[in-house]
Amino acid sequence: MNIIKVFRNKYVIVLIAFTILMLFIDHNDIFVQLDRRKQLDALLASKQFYEKQIEQTRKNLSDLQNNSAALEKYAREKFYLKKDNEDLFVVPQQNQKTSADKQ
Repeated sequence: MNIIKVFRNKYVIVLIAFTILMLFIDHNDIFVQLDRRKQLDALLASKQFYEKQIEQTRKNLSDLQNNSAALEKYAREKFYLKKDNEDLFVVPQQNQKTSADKQ
């Protein structure tokens, strides 16, 4: 009996209607907010990953600019450059299998 009196109060009715509107019907309802929170967490994780990548790249760039031996090693490994009196042999990796080897 006492509960019915509470729900007859116009302020309680407006409060319940407002709560339902905000949680379920509004454009930014609770489900959208939870989805956005997951997206934010994923973006923050990718930001951290890319910041580490940028730091590693800056370190490599600094090393290449200041160390001629590192620059030569990088050119030999990445671009297969060689000196004039050298021969270059490229040996394929053993763990790379072609589709014919798999069958």
